[in-house]
Amino acid sequence: MGNAIFLDLSERAKFRITGTDRLRFLNGQITNDLRKASETSAIEACILNAKGKTDAHIFVSASGESFLVDAAADLRETLRVRLERYVIADDVQIEDVTDQFSLFHLLSKQPPAPEFGRIVSVHRFAEPGWDMWVEVAQHGALLQELSLRWTLLDSDAAEVMRIEQGIPRWGRELTAEIIPIEANLEQRTIDYQKGCYIGQEVISRIKMSGQTNKRLCGLISVDDIPLQPGMRLVAPSAPGKEVGWITSASRSETIGNEIALGYVKRGFNSAGTRLAVFATEDSEPTPVGATAIEVVPLPFL
Repeated sequence: MGNAIFLDLSERAKFRITGTDRLRFLNGQITNDLRKASETSAIEACILNAKGKTDAHIFVSASGESFLVDAAADLRETLRVRLERYVIADDVQIEDVTDQFSLFHLLSKQPPAPEFGRIVSVHRFAEPGWDMWVEVAQHGALLQELSLRWTLLDSDAAEVMRIEQGIPRWGRELTAEIIPIEANLEQRTIDYQKGCYIGQEVISRIKMSGQTNKRLCGLISVDDIPLQPGMRLVAPSAPGKEVGWITSASRSETIGNEIALGYVKRGFNSAGTRLAVFATEDSEPTPVGATAIEVVPLPFL
């Protein structure tokens, strides 16, 4: 385990959900089956609006007579408001505990020792991992202890790893305009056997049709030209027709190339398709390079 890496995810928004109706209420809000969450294992899920688009991307575990939810820091205000909107006559309380807990994540097949806090098995990246929840007062001491045993992955290195693995991130690949299936989150976040939840009809319709308008793809720079989020994608076969956009980009030393994640429309997103990249959203953007990127399957590694 000496080569394992860990991340400090303490900035993430955290909520404690309590009350006798907590399971029924929260299960009616999320795409996954909450009954699969336990004290030692977390589930990944999305919270949708009625049109099936993503309000939040979360991880949930059980903790005593409550559920602990964590989400991107950007969702701290909006997620609580979104959940409380549907608490009508339910015995449910939603408490913001962001400043109460620190959260670390260890990428390892073996769990860390119990003295490292509340240990929860969870797939945040491609590899198995373990969340460690501790009171915020223990943050510094635990960070020091973990650093003696494993390597802390800084945010820049963590971002490269995330892109290489094709993992969508809130604010980049995941926004209020994206349906989870488009972001390749079907296997990770959707349970088709569970009961009703908000947005379920749209998700079921997509499953039946087997088609989405766009899909999150891996993109590799053919000429090793740096890529940037926000760049627009155009098919050389249809000049002037915008067929997608880049959401995240990085240099991958492992692959030895400039890589990116981005959404590409149906008909243009099969592996091997070459697209031109445009630097701006102007009416007459300048191409960075003709057929500058190639669509590749995810994950890159």
